Amino acid sequence: MTPAERGQAYSPSTMVGGDLAPFIKAYVDQSKAAYAALDVQTLSYGPHPAQTIDLAVPRADGPVPLHVFIHGGYWQQLSKKESFFAAPETLAQGMGFAAIDYTLAPHATLDEIVAEVVAALRLLRAEASRLRIDPARIVVSGSSAGAQLAAISAIELGAAEQPAGLILLSGIYDLRPLIGTYINDPVGLDTASAKRNSATFRGLSGFPPCVIAWGEIETSEFIRQSRVFALMLDEAERDVATLEVAGRNHFDIVHDLTNDSALGAWLPKFAFGDAG
Repeated sequence: MTPAERGQAYSPSTMVGGDLAPFIKAYVDQSKAAYAALDVQTLSYGPHPAQTIDLAVPRADGPVPLHVFIHGGYWQQLSKKESFFAAPETLAQGMGFAAIDYTLAPHATLDEIVAEVVAALRLLRAEASRLRIDPARIVVSGSSAGAQLAAISAIELGAAEQPAGLILLSGIYDLRPLIGTYINDPVGLDTASAKRNSATFRGLSGFPPCVIAWGEIETSEFIRQSRVFALMLDEAERDVATLEVAGRNHFDIVHDLTNDSALGAWLPKFAFGDAG
C-alpha cells in the first residue's frame, strides 16, 4: 500500500462516517457520571502532570481484584478523564478500577510513553496492600493504542509482575505501517522505534493470558493485525482467545468491557481466576 492507502487503512473513523463526536461525548458524559458517583483517589507515578492514575476501590473486607484501563487515541489524544466510564460496573462486580494517564505525543516519544505505563503498573502493584488491591488479580485492558501499550507493557514487565490477564481491544501490534502516514507525524516513529514498540517483534514466551477482541465494524487492517498477533501467541503456546464483537466498532467496543456480553465475561474470568 502507498502511505495514503495505509493512512486510510489505519483510520478507524472511516468505518463510522468520520464523525467521532458522539463516541467522545459518550466517554466524557459517562466518565463524568462515574467520577461524581465514586470515591476516587489520584496517585502519582512520576513528577509530570500526566503521570497519574485515578483509582476507585469498592468497600470490602479484604483486598479486591483490580481492573486497569489504558486509553487509546493513537498516543496523541484523550486522557484518563475520558476513560473512567467503566468504573461503576467494575466496582459493582467487586473489583477496583484504575485509569492510567500518560504524556501524549509529541510531548513524549512512544518509548517514553511505554516507560510511563510500565511505571504506573508497577506502582499499583507496589502499593497494592495500602490500596486494598490483590496484586495477583490485576487485569489490564486497553483499547486501540491502549491495547498496544497494554501488550508491550506486559512484555516489559518481569515474570513476577505480570497481570492475571489482558483484554486487548482493536489494537495495533505491528507499528511499521504507520510510518509515512499522517498518523505518525506527532509520534515520530522510525523503523527501529516502531519495531521496538511492536509486540509482534518481541519475545512472547512470558506473555500473560489474554483475549484479543475487535469490533465487527473495523478496517481490514485492524482485524488482520489482531488475528496475526493472536496466531503468534498461539504458536508461542500462550493462553489466548479471540473474539469479534458483532455490531461494535473501534470506538464503542469499550462499552462491552463490563456489561453482560461475551466480551464482558472476560474481566471476571481473569480477575477471579477461572479464565480459559
